[in-house]
Amino acid sequence: MRYISEKYLSESRNRKGEVAHLSLHYPEDFNWAYDVVDDIADHEPHRLAMTWTNPEGEEHFFSFGDMKYWSDKTANFLADQGIRKGDNVLVILRRHYQFWFTAVALHKIGAVLVPATFMLRDRDMEYRLQAGNIKAVICTDKGGVPDVVDHVAKRCPDLELKIVVNGGGAGMSNGVTEGPCDRDAYLSGPDHVCELPCERRGWIDFNTGVRAAREFWVRVPTSVYEPFIMYFSSGTTGEPKMVLHNGTYALAHTVTAKLWHNVTGDGGLHLTIADTGWAKAVWGKLYGAWTMETAVMVYDFDRFHANEILDLVSKYNVTTLCCPPTMYRLMKNEGVRGHDLSPLKYCTTAGESLNPDLLEFWREQTGLTIYEGFGQTETPLTIANLNNSKPLSGSMGKVVPLYDIQILHDDGTPCDYGETGEICIRYDRENPPEGILMCYYHNEEKTNEAIHDGWYHTGDTAWKDEDEYLHYVGRNDDVIKSSGYRIGPTEIESVLLQRPEVRECAVTGVPDPVRGKAVKASIVLNKGYEGSDELTRDLQRYVKTETAPYKYPRIIDYVDELPKTVNGKIRRAAIRDHDDEAAGKKPTHSAKIDGLV
Repeated sequence: MRYISEKYLSESRNRKGEVAHLSLHYPEDFNWAYDVVDDIADHEPHRLAMTWTNPEGEEHFFSFGDMKYWSDKTANFLADQGIRKGDNVLVILRRHYQFWFTAVALHKIGAVLVPATFMLRDRDMEYRLQAGNIKAVICTDKGGVPDVVDHVAKRCPDLELKIVVNGGGAGMSNGVTEGPCDRDAYLSGPDHVCELPCERRGWIDFNTGVRAAREFWVRVPTSVYEPFIMYFSSGTTGEPKMVLHNGTYALAHTVTAKLWHNVTGDGGLHLTIADTGWAKAVWGKLYGAWTMETAVMVYDFDRFHANEILDLVSKYNVTTLCCPPTMYRLMKNEGVRGHDLSPLKYCTTAGESLNPDLLEFWREQTGLTIYEGFGQTETPLTIANLNNSKPLSGSMGKVVPLYDIQILHDDGTPCDYGETGEICIRYDRENPPEGILMCYYHNEEKTNEAIHDGWYHTGDTAWKDEDEYLHYVGRNDDVIKSSGYRIGPTEIESVLLQRPEVRECAVTGVPDPVRGKAVKASIVLNKGYEGSDELTRDLQRYVKTETAPYKYPRIIDYVDELPKTVNGKIRRAAIRDHDDEAAGKKPTHSAKIDGLV
């Protein structure tokens, strides 16, 4: 083992063993692809980097030597197509192993990796190609993504290259292999990597080109402060912002892997379930884990089935797991009994608030605590229950000591303990903190709205208790101001999700002539339950007993589904917009409880 992380990350701990100080060290010419991936490959070429499989049964075990080999070939292939340092390249590859070849190759070239979800439609794609000055698209042949690109390509003058990847089965074949791009979906083993071709008019075949490319790549000079990766944020309102990061972003995720995911490079296998179009994927599927010299588990599925994920744990000896609370809840609903989860040693979660009932269920079934963390598309991990800490139920943890983070009032003054304010990260424009966004690409106005007065303003609100634990409240726009109270939706949602009737819920504020805003809960019920006035009153009474009475939802709507972003986050803004348009209309079910004002 190279112990590469110790070269770049320094830490100290207090008497309790908790992390007290962190700092990163790196030269200006640091490039994660060369100085981490290739370094490991040069010294330990047989060290496992990735275990990859799909529902069709295709299976590959890639070493770091393999990753260097295939990323070098990919870099040569892309360079031969005209991709150069500084070019923005949109990459839509689901969980295909070609994503890893492509990401490392683009970093070696010095081009900007721009991941995106495979669920984009024409308008989404056109906006990204135009606003992002995208020179090339590298996308899967699955799910009609090339069709979407072709529909809008003529209106995107920067787009010069269209490269298509045959993704094999990708969990979509259902046992049927039809057409030139879907045949032989069950290829396994090292001899079949990138074997399946895909012929499409106007497109370049990735697999064929990479297999034919030269094996040796000469290092391109780069700076760690140059653009490295860019994400389109899954905003709840307006067009997505383009979040641009430099090369320190990859290195900052050493903290994510080492101190939160608790990977150690001792032969463990880490599984983060996120699709590569979401920023969370690189948190657990790429930068941090590989800097820790730890292999990642990748399952290239189409639709989430809890049983399949649970089966991976025992089949491949997954030792550390990270997924959002929604997926843990789906595992709970499916039932974990009958699955051997003994290989698991550590579990984490992010993306949504972790409800106490789910935390207790997982602990009862596995003996493991789920360690919550917080970050954004604009940041790596910034607040978390780090390893060797004592998680507090209902809290997302403490400040990661790589950053100076404060809870601030609207006027910029610090909040007292217990006061809700905005999470803000100290930001010096002359010396920005590692891993925090450089800017919003081509949007100086939005950049200045977020970064000003020495702080990056996250737009998320929280409060801190006297033990320094932070408790999430919601996005600035999500906080409900009712009768002088500031009410965070996540606390009420957590209470409602404890009920067996409730599958999903979203809490928002609706206009109220007396209170300003009234609390409303939009609820998706579990199978076997129906919305009724009686159930509404029962749920309202339950919230009243579990939290302050003024927080109870005065309105409850039962809905078939909740509006979500392409990354699966609930869009409370869409619910609010709908309610504003329908102001004055009576909801499907609502009730008031006598004695509650």
